Amino acid sequence: MRIIVDADPGIDDALALYYLRAQREIEIVAIGTVHGNVPVQQATANALRLTERLNLDVPVAMGAAKPLAQPLKTAEDVHGQDGLGGHAGDEPKTVPTNESAAEQLANKARENPEELSLLAIGPLTNVALALQIEPRLPELLDKVVVMGGALNVPGNITSHAEANFWHDPEAADLVLAAGFEDLTIVGLDVTMESHAPQEWLDTLPDDCYPRRILGFYADFYGSFLGKKGFVPHDPLAAAILLDPGLASYHEDRFAIELTGRYTRGKIVADQRFLAPESPFGRDIATERTKAKYAVTADHARFLDQLRHAVTQP
Repeated sequence: MRIIVDADPGIDDALALYYLRAQREIEIVAIGTVHGNVPVQQATANALRLTERLNLDVPVAMGAAKPLAQPLKTAEDVHGQDGLGGHAGDEPKTVPTNESAAEQLANKARENPEELSLLAIGPLTNVALALQIEPRLPELLDKVVVMGGALNVPGNITSHAEANFWHDPEAADLVLAAGFEDLTIVGLDVTMESHAPQEWLDTLPDDCYPRRILGFYADFYGSFLGKKGFVPHDPLAAAILLDPGLASYHEDRFAIELTGRYTRGKIVADQRFLAPESPFGRDIATERTKAKYAVTADHARFLDQLRHAVTQP
């Protein structure tokens, strides 16, 4: 599998790159960065740092600096001021490419039709912009896995909205409406169940870089979950892209709430018993193609795989 990663590194984004690096059967073709956990300039520097640390010879393209239709907000309280829990380190030696992340995604897809999969683990601004550059993107990409959403559980930014979709709801809705034939959404319904306890962290060597950056992240999660450990959202999405059998799914048509005073950014699904052609069944765009939403996963197997990945030299 050949993969383009779109991310906002971010501690769990870093873990996702560690996870992918450990899989011998895949190739990371390119990385795009986006606003989200930190401003895009910091996300880009972190992506470059991580490619250097992981010895990945991969182009990194800087992407969107702000959402399509709302002010920029970031999450340093979750990931630290540098996005890597205070352990970003020295300035990277490498530099980003001259094209934007959206241009990179569109161009790579054109050059490799039906050969590339997309792992989108940040706000979907770059993907939405790439759709404007190349409307054929849904047919040019093979598989798309998105980390985002909270369908039947509370959000983690508002009571209804998950962070990635909340950071750019318009972009998320454009992507869900684009017609990707093989689209999987990995939301909080399943990622929160993959909570890694303190005992998991204690198995990591003291000199392991992921253990260092996870300290800040685990403190944040412990402060509101009431138990020590952390939630590996993005690496679970990476694992499901590589092994869809790791999870089970609900298949439906999805949209993002854009105007609700309390529900902006929430993912919604047409789960009614009414037929789509019913006069009462037309308020969730019935022309949308169906997507898969992960509802369960083999969390024990995944956490074992993640431990192995982050401890590889």
